[in-house]
Amino acid sequence: MASERWPATIDEAVGVVIATLSDEEKATIAAIAAIAESELIGLHFGLGAWIRNNLGLWKGNGALLESTGERPSDDASMVIVEAVWRRVRKMVPKVHWDVWLLKARSGSSSPLDC
Repeated sequence: MASERWPATIDEAVGVVIATLSDEEKATIAAIAAIAESELIGLHFGLGAWIRNNLGLWKGNGALLESTGERPSDDASMVIVEAVWRRVRKMVPKVHWDVWLLKARSGSSSPLDC
């Protein structure tokens, strides 16, 4: 994403991220916290890295860093991951969580794994 198109707020960043996710990926993110919110750290190297690379957190997007209230890019990306999770949980019907949990237990890998 070109620097002149970087999102400047958490809300804008969440919109960009969600627009890139498939329905299955949205269900996966929503289901992660059905187990425990602390599991969101599992998205640090997959989704978090995508956020850091594509939304300018490592390339000078100071407005977005400031919006998150975090200075290290890693911490800022996790603020956005958590915001994505909160919004996706409102969007994805809970019935999909059971499907994700069954896949996870059967050894099927998540599309968000790095």
